[in-house]
Amino acid sequence: MKKSEATRQNILQKAFELIYSHGYQTTSVDEIIATTQVTKGAFYYHFKTKDEMGLAIINERMKPTFKNTFTEPFQSDVNPLDTIYNLMYHLLIENEDLKVEYGCPASNFTQEMAPWNIEFTKALNELSLEWEKAMINAIEKGKENGTIKSEVNAKEVTVFVMSGYWGVRNLGKLENSKGVYLIYLKGLKSYFNSLE
Repeated sequence: MKKSEATRQNILQKAFELIYSHGYQTTSVDEIIATTQVTKGAFYYHFKTKDEMGLAIINERMKPTFKNTFTEPFQSDVNPLDTIYNLMYHLLIENEDLKVEYGCPASNFTQEMAPWNIEFTKALNELSLEWEKAMINAIEKGKENGTIKSEVNAKEVTVFVMSGYWGVRNLGKLENSKGVYLIYLKGLKSYFNSLE
């Protein structure tokens, strides 16, 4: 990797960490520059604006991670409800990169930026739609192979799971505790039992 590209990737990683812990709006370019120890000129060489950098974080850092974590588990042929539950458990309880006090990076960006910036809305919607599509397809396969009741509406289940995940991440931030995650997971398991 060239030095220029390494600098760019360092800026994106450090900026992501700052934004995840402090929020996009409250994180300044000056803070990012101080944390990355690059010059202002180097920052603006790579990104004309803070928003350009924010979009690069979504497209270059978050999308690949999101794909690996949120959509690839659905490539297996196991019971999709087990896959969803195990994914939620992993994200909420086991994943050490996602901190309870900071919530979900994609949800945080959505809340902060979607109302104000159409480019952020588009990029974040792509993430969401990718996850939604993977989950719907898996549920439909589960209906076909008999692991899920045929009358189950895959889109309804998917929206329920996604909104529950993002909602419980926010409750976790408020309580600064994974206790609420355990309640969500228990309710999710009961709901899934009714779909089999």
